[in-house]
Amino acid sequence: MANAAAKRIANQNESTVKVLKLGMFIPTLLSFILRLLFRRSWSKGSLAIYIVTFFPAFFLSNYLTKIGTTRRDPITGTLISYGEDLGQPGVTEWCFDIVYITWACQIGSAIFGDWFWWLYMVIPIYAVFKLWSSVVSPFILGRKTAPTDSDSPTTEEATSKRQQKLKKRSERGDSRVKIQTGKQ
Repeated sequence: MANAAAKRIANQNESTVKVLKLGMFIPTLLSFILRLLFRRSWSKGSLAIYIVTFFPAFFLSNYLTKIGTTRRDPITGTLISYGEDLGQPGVTEWCFDIVYITWACQIGSAIFGDWFWWLYMVIPIYAVFKLWSSVVSPFILGRKTAPTDSDSPTTEEATSKRQQKLKKRSERGDSRVKIQTGKQ
């Protein structure tokens, strides 16, 4: 079973790495072609924004490609390492978000104009939201305190209904209940 999961992750990573490699080429090419068709020129500001946003997407794409690349034995083709799971939540997911938003802004600004780069502001707004909700807000407003002894359930409440039934049966001496000793 574990080998099947590794193969599944390896296949997902290989297809994701292909998309990342094509994604760094195709949106850039589309952006240049569409900008020439619809805008006919590059302003200094739009070129600067393009370059400034291209580099983070380029480095994040290379990082994701590096950690997600599978390693196989060159002779037999057996899987040696499937790399990191590129489908995991957290930082990996945020890296993909930045890359995808950059691609959307590149193509959108070529079609609709430079105002489309305002979509890129989603990234710092989301970062501020996550920082506020996970760090600043609990620090300022106070964290929820740990449950006290009065809040915790008693031992009778902590046992399940099935455990309570078995305990009652064993107290009555029911033959259906086997008492287990510490050794098994």
